[in-house]
Amino acid sequence: MKRFTVLVAAIGSLALAACGPGQAVVTAQIQVNNPEGQGTVTQALSDLEVQLLPYDRDEIFDSLEAAYPEPQPPIPDSLLAARDSVAAAERTWRESEARWNTLRDTLQSISDEMKKYNRGEARYVQLFRQFNDLDDELQRVKDTMDQSFARFDSLQKGIIARSEEVKAERDQWADKAFADAFDVMEAKADEVGKEPVVDTTDANGTVTFQADPGQWWVYARYELPYTELYWNVPITIDRGDPTQLQLTRDNAEERQSL
Repeated sequence: MKRFTVLVAAIGSLALAACGPGQAVVTAQIQVNNPEGQGTVTQALSDLEVQLLPYDRDEIFDSLEAAYPEPQPPIPDSLLAARDSVAAAERTWRESEARWNTLRDTLQSISDEMKKYNRGEARYVQLFRQFNDLDDELQRVKDTMDQSFARFDSLQKGIIARSEEVKAERDQWADKAFADAFDVMEAKADEVGKEPVVDTTDANGTVTFQADPGQWWVYARYELPYTELYWNVPITIDRGDPTQLQLTRDNAEERQSL
C-alpha cells in the first residue's frame, strides 16, 4: 500500500509539472571600466525593470512608424559630434581625477609610514624623496584635472539647449506616431491569451518569471551617460528546466539618448 501511495504521488507531481507554468531566469550584467585601475569589471544591473512580453514590441513600433506619414526627426550629425566631444572631455577629466585620488591616498600612506622613523634614518630619507616626487606630480595632475573639468563643463553647457530642443521635437513626433501603441499591444496580448509580466532585478542583477510556455520577448532599457542599452530579446519558455537568458552589451542595441 505504501509503495502504491508513493507511486501515485510521483505521478501526480509529474502531471502538475506537465501542466504548470514554465520559468525564465534573466540576469543583467555588463562590463564597465574598472574604477580602481586598468581593464574592466562585471557590474550587475540591480533594480532594473525587466518586462516579459507575449509580443514583439519592435514589430509593433516599426509598423506604426512605417504607417505614419512623417519621418522621425533625426538627431543632427553636428549634435552627435558635439556629444562625442563632451564624452571625450569627460573621460579625460575622470582619468585625471582617478589618478589624483590614487596619488593623494599614496601620499597619505607614505606620510603615515614616515612617522615610524627618525629623520636621519635611511628609510625616512627614501620615503621623504618619494613623497616629494609624488607631491609634485599631484599638483600637476590637479592642474590637468581642473582644466579638463572646465573644458567638459563648458562643452556640456554648450549643447544642453540644443539637445533639449531636438528631444522635444522627437518626443512630439513619437506622441503622434505611436498614439495607438498601447491599444495595439493590448490587442496582441489578448490575441495570444497571455499578459505581460513586469519585475525588477535583485542585487545580483537577476529576476525570475513564472509564465505560460511559448514565445516571449524580454524587454529592458539601461541608461548610460550618453546612450542607452536596449534589449528586446526573443525567448521560448518550456515546462521543466528554467529558460536562462543573460542581458549583456553583446545582445543589446546601443541607442543615442538625449
